[in-house]
Amino acid sequence: MAALGVDVNVGNDDGESNSAIRVPERVLRRDQARLEEAERRRNVKESQTVTEEKSDFFTSTFNDEKTAVEEMLSICNHNNRDKSLEEITLKTQQLQKFLNDSMRFLTQYEIRQAQASLQKLQSSLAEKRDELLPKKKFAFRSRNTGASKQPAPVQQTSDTSESDVGGTVVVDAAVSVNQCGFSNADSQVLIKQAEEIQQRDVLLSHLTNCKVRLYGCPSTVHIKNVHGCEILCGPVSSSVFVDQCTDSTLVFPCQQLRTHNTTATLIYIHVTSRAIIEDCHGVQFAPFTWTYPGIHDHFKVAGLDPNRNNWREVDDFNWLAAGTPSPNWSVIPETERICSWDVVGHP
Repeated sequence: MAALGVDVNVGNDDGESNSAIRVPERVLRRDQARLEEAERRRNVKESQTVTEEKSDFFTSTFNDEKTAVEEMLSICNHNNRDKSLEEITLKTQQLQKFLNDSMRFLTQYEIRQAQASLQKLQSSLAEKRDELLPKKKFAFRSRNTGASKQPAPVQQTSDTSESDVGGTVVVDAAVSVNQCGFSNADSQVLIKQAEEIQQRDVLLSHLTNCKVRLYGCPSTVHIKNVHGCEILCGPVSSSVFVDQCTDSTLVFPCQQLRTHNTTATLIYIHVTSRAIIEDCHGVQFAPFTWTYPGIHDHFKVAGLDPNRNNWREVDDFNWLAAGTPSPNWSVIPETERICSWDVVGHP
């Protein structure tokens, strides 16, 4: 069988055609493949260049904004505290959103470094609030629904700072325009309505055997040193930070979750970026299942997409073995998931 090919005319110096050379088709295919491979490599190189440029832009911008926030924290004092703390909180939230929007082209190392910087800023901001804002005792009414499932009233002893007078539990908490929450409570039902939260930072700390309901849209939520608690929260516009949590159930939507030093805890989550755990064991995840009147509006206020939930995409910073699942977290089996929650304290 004759080989297929293409005739190529070869002429003399006078431009006259003397003969035709037949180029085999396999040679043409090889040349075409070379051209396509060269084009592919060029496109890959251009894509890498664009990614590197985006990464460089992110690093430069992020560091500039971080430095600006640190400078604002350093000059924040009693004379300008309210305005400064509000502005610092806003800039920190914007920095968190900038990171969330940039994750698709950043490396894991760059993401981890930026998240560590943000956590440090959050801690510095909390310390500055503690330094400048007076602590005050204020009361949250203990809700008694009459159901046997509700925690019993706390039994007070002489060595505690709480008091129980007429069904009211008094809780030590930092009071400011931008922060609210509950601290130092045992076996209580603790509730905040939407108008009490209003895009403020929420701090929940040193709680034991408590049921917490946050019907609203916090800016950021910090959960620290809680044991045996059930915490349900409306859409959080930025991050939820969890530290030192044991034998608890946490339920919330957010942009990002950072969980440290947590064991035997169930997390029902709606997260639009990533969930991150570190130094955790026995943590289980399932999709967010709580609802209450007005929650859809709160999703809009928080800027969260209700149709985008990456609840199964969990990064374990203590487990770097590619292709092997981390032993520190798992998915709650569907047959064991809670789909209906106690109605507590909502009007």
